[in-house]
Amino acid sequence: MPPEPPPEDDRPNPWGNAAETQTAGPTAKRTVVPSESDSAPAAEQFNCPNCGGSIEIKAAGLSVSIACEYCGSTLDVTNPDVSIIQRYEGEVRKLELPLGSRGMLRGTEWEVIGYQRRSENGRYPWDEYLLFNPYAGYRFLDTDGRGWSFGEQLTASPDKQSLVGFALNGEFFQPFYAQTRAQVDYVLGEYYWRVAVGEEVLTADFVRPGKMLSWEHSGNETVWSLSELLEPNEITDAFGIPPAKGGGLPLPHQPSPHRKKAGQFMKLALAVAFALIVITSLFGGTSDPQTAQINLSTNGVEQSAKVGPIILDRARQAVTVSARAPGIENSWIDLTYSLTNRDTGEVFEANNVVDAYSGRDAEGNWSEGNRYSSSKFSMIPSGTYELNVYAAGSRWTEGQYGSSSNAQLEVTIEKGATFYSNLFLALLFVFVPAIWQWWKHLSFESRRRSDSDFTGDDDD
Repeated sequence: MPPEPPPEDDRPNPWGNAAETQTAGPTAKRTVVPSESDSAPAAEQFNCPNCGGSIEIKAAGLSVSIACEYCGSTLDVTNPDVSIIQRYEGEVRKLELPLGSRGMLRGTEWEVIGYQRRSENGRYPWDEYLLFNPYAGYRFLDTDGRGWSFGEQLTASPDKQSLVGFALNGEFFQPFYAQTRAQVDYVLGEYYWRVAVGEEVLTADFVRPGKMLSWEHSGNETVWSLSELLEPNEITDAFGIPPAKGGGLPLPHQPSPHRKKAGQFMKLALAVAFALIVITSLFGGTSDPQTAQINLSTNGVEQSAKVGPIILDRARQAVTVSARAPGIENSWIDLTYSLTNRDTGEVFEANNVVDAYSGRDAEGNWSEGNRYSSSKFSMIPSGTYELNVYAAGSRWTEGQYGSSSNAQLEVTIEKGATFYSNLFLALLFVFVPAIWQWWKHLSFESRRRSDSDFTGDDDD
C-alpha cells in the first residue's frame, strides 16, 4: 500500500498544470501543497530510456514512479534523467481498464493512471487500479473478479475498539482477514510512490456491510485505507465495462441481498400475527355452558345421555363440546356426539375419547393419555339443538383388558369456539415466507464468513 496521497481539493475538474511534492524524512507521509494558481497539474512526456517508447505523465510533479506500458520497465520520474529502477520483462497485460480511461464515478471524473496485480505469495490475486483527478487526488479501484471496490487512503488511523475491531466515523469494523503478506506481481502506469514488482507489505482487513478497512505496513510506515463496494451498474456506467460476473463466495464486505427483505417480511408477519391473535381473542371463546353428568361402568357397554336444549341465534355459529373424566385410571371412554336440530332434524356428529394409562417398567414409572377432550363444530345454522352423548368405557390393566369399574363423565356444551389449530396454521402460513428469507440471509452470511480467518465472529 502506498504512503498517504495528497489531500483533496474541491475546485472544478480541469486537467493540467502542476503542484509541488514535499516530504519530511523517510517515514513521513507524502503531502501535496496545492498550486496558488487555479490551474491543475500539467501532463509531461518523455521517452522510455529502455525501449524508447513515448510516455506521458498525467500527474507531473506528484508522481514518483511510472511503469512503461511498452516494455514494462519501472522508471523513477523524480530523477531528471528518468532512470530505470527496475525492469520487468514480458508482454504488457491487456487491462480490463486501459490506462488513460476516464469515467465519472461518485460525481467526479477519474482517469486510470496506474495498475497493479497483487497477491498473497501468488495466491488469491486481485487487480488494483490507481485513479487520478487533478483536484480530488487519488483513489483506488480493486477487483478480484467478484465485484469492484472504490477506495481511498485515510489521513488518520481508525480507533481501536474492544480487542480486535476498529471504529471509523462511528462505524464498527470486524476483523476478517488476519495479518499476512501481500506482494506486487505486475505493475504499469504512474504512481505517487515508488513501486516495483516483488515489493511486499504486511496487510490485514476489517469489514462491515458494504465497506472494508485495510491496514498495510512496510518498514516504518503504516497506511490505512477505506473502500466501499460499488453497485454493479456503477462501474459499467463509469467506464463502460460489464459488471463483475461474481460467483463463488460473497465478497468479505458484501452486504446480504436478503437482509432487507427478510426484515420487511418479519415485520409484516409480526403485524399480521398480532392482528390474528386479536381477532381470535375477540371472536373466539365460549358462552352459555350446559353440563350433564354420566355415571358409567368401564365394561364396554354403551350408555347415552342428552344435554340441552341449546339455542343458536346467529346465522352460523360454532359449538364446543367438552368431556372430562378426572377419576379414570388405566381406562378409556369412547365418545360419540350427535348434535340434532329439533326443528329440521339436521344432525352434526363428532367422535372423541378420554383416556388415562400408567404403569412401571424397566425405565421407571410412566403415564399417558388425557382425561379431558373437546370437539368443536363450526358453522352450525341457527336453531334449537339437543346434544345426544353416547359413551362406552373400557378398562386396561398390565397389557390386557381388566375387570370393570365405575367412572364419572362430565359433558359440557357451549356456544362458540376458539380454533387454535386454525390460528396455528394461519401463523405458520404468515411466518414461513419470513423464515425463508431469514434462512437465505443467514445462509449468505455463513458463506461470506466462511472465507474469513475469524469464522467464530458473528455480526448478526
